[in-house]
Amino acid sequence: MTDEPGPAESALYLAAVGRGGRLRPEDLTPEDRPVLAALVARGLLTPTTSGWTAASPRALGDRLGGELRTRATRLLQRAEHLPDSLAPLTRAYDDAQPPAAPAVSPVHVDGNTAIRDRITELIADCREEFLAAQPGPRPVEGLRASLAQDLALLRRGCAMRTLYQPVAVTERPVLEQLSLRTGEGAQTRVLAEPYERMLVFDRSIAVIPAREDRSSAVFLTDPATIAFLVTRFERDWNRATPAEGHLGPPHPTTVRVGRLLARGLTQRVVAVRLGLSERTVAAHISRLRERYGAQTLFHLGWQMRGAGDA
Repeated sequence: MTDEPGPAESALYLAAVGRGGRLRPEDLTPEDRPVLAALVARGLLTPTTSGWTAASPRALGDRLGGELRTRATRLLQRAEHLPDSLAPLTRAYDDAQPPAAPAVSPVHVDGNTAIRDRITELIADCREEFLAAQPGPRPVEGLRASLAQDLALLRRGCAMRTLYQPVAVTERPVLEQLSLRTGEGAQTRVLAEPYERMLVFDRSIAVIPAREDRSSAVFLTDPATIAFLVTRFERDWNRATPAEGHLGPPHPTTVRVGRLLARGLTQRVVAVRLGLSERTVAAHISRLRERYGAQTLFHLGWQMRGAGDA
């Protein structure tokens, strides 16, 4: 019995506590009998010669917590061994597949759900290398949802290289997610300039957006096109810097400048408000632009509205 007490059990237990920690047979209705039995089985009520006495829930909490942790450990162990147990079936399936004919025609996939499902399949099938150029902020929910699959990819020996813009590495939850991947061998770099979104799997399939709102994607298999995209990725990768160089906190004055910019103040007003020269404020703004990958002052203020530093 590992579930916590239900509403009826809680109500009867609280009734016992309200009566000084004791229940007598005359305090119970016939409907209370099954609930009483459950409380006794949990150890929350202890039988006495005159009825029942309430026991501390702490012992129950410790016991249930221990049982749940044991169950969780067993489930994690099963999850770890599941790929190995399915390995013979997977090999048989792969061996039975006919050689894929080279396809050069792009495939358009519409709808975020369909795109995610197809990308999930490609990540699961990736065997050598996964390249990703991910401009803009990175929602931490998406990183958490894809963590298990990313770790599985890394643990089966695949290389994983990802490009981000500075705005993506300013929030602590995002950094924690990235560190979980880099701890397993993933490489992450930051490029403070515009670039296009793309995913490349084993240098044989590439995915690029077909619309600005990312509601449609193109899946490419033409070798020449993929080689071109990989060349662009390598060019950007070589210009980027390791993410560790972007993770330190900015100077306190830079943070204050950013906060005022995020409120819509101009550079001159920020200088007057902080008692600084416009040249000094401009230097802080330059550092913020590099950190957030912003091209204009308006773009910088807009991006900083949701950033942790602002």
